[in-house]
Amino acid sequence: MPELPEVETIVRLLRPDLVGRTVLAANVRWARTIAFPSVRTFKRQITGQVIQGVTRRAKFLHLQLSTAELLIHLRMSGDLALKQPGARPSKHDRLILLLAPAGRSASSQAPSTPASAARDSIINLVFNDTRKFGRVWLTKDARDVTGRLGPEPLERRFTVRRLYLALHARHRQLKPLLLDQTFIAGLGNIYTDEALHMARLHPLARADSLTERQARRLHAAIRTTLREGIRRNGASIDWVYRGGDFQNHFRVYDRAGKPCPVCATKIKRLIVGQRGTHICPHCQKV
Repeated sequence: MPELPEVETIVRLLRPDLVGRTVLAANVRWARTIAFPSVRTFKRQITGQVIQGVTRRAKFLHLQLSTAELLIHLRMSGDLALKQPGARPSKHDRLILLLAPAGRSASSQAPSTPASAARDSIINLVFNDTRKFGRVWLTKDARDVTGRLGPEPLERRFTVRRLYLALHARHRQLKPLLLDQTFIAGLGNIYTDEALHMARLHPLARADSLTERQARRLHAAIRTTLREGIRRNGASIDWVYRGGDFQNHFRVYDRAGKPCPVCATKIKRLIVGQRGTHICPHCQKV
């Protein structure tokens, strides 16, 4: 599943080509992709909307439209790409939005032929999803979908003190808590393992047992790991996301049996909260 760095990378790649464009039409090729509203209402309400911004909230892509909000969660295998209108849809394309050039209205940009579409730079935004887990919401208020999410770990408001107090308000094992999107938004299996190793913390440690010093290390490790992931355009390993190379710089994730980059102890794989987890037994003691 794409995590914060992968989604942020997609947002940064798409934003220059999407802002200012008008949605001419929506082709919903698998109805369950649309989580809300109904497909008929979705197609009616999104037509004519102008894309005013492209951002991210946790693992959601967030398109701010002229009178609505479009939220996309890629889940396990989702991907977004821009394609020419004449391109034949692929087997796993679930939603296709036909977009007019920036500054052009839907009424003035209805396509006629592939040649004129190419000249006018009309383009398709395509949501491809092999496993069909991804979902799309069209709503008046994005908080209807994201309202229960925890703080963004790269924002200023996510302070060491806030993290320390939040940890001590929970009586849970550390890794499952960090994966809880209502606790911190955007962390997944990869970046949690990487951050815990950097912070020298065991995933089975009790959250409310951490000292303030340990919380400070964890705070720094989370932010450093996420920023490095973004700098390297995310990780490209077990899903369709393309172009990242953070997987070539993992400390522990998916490196069972290989040496720890700090102490050379063999990395161990264990199961924590039903998730494959990678640790250094020497650097990360319970």
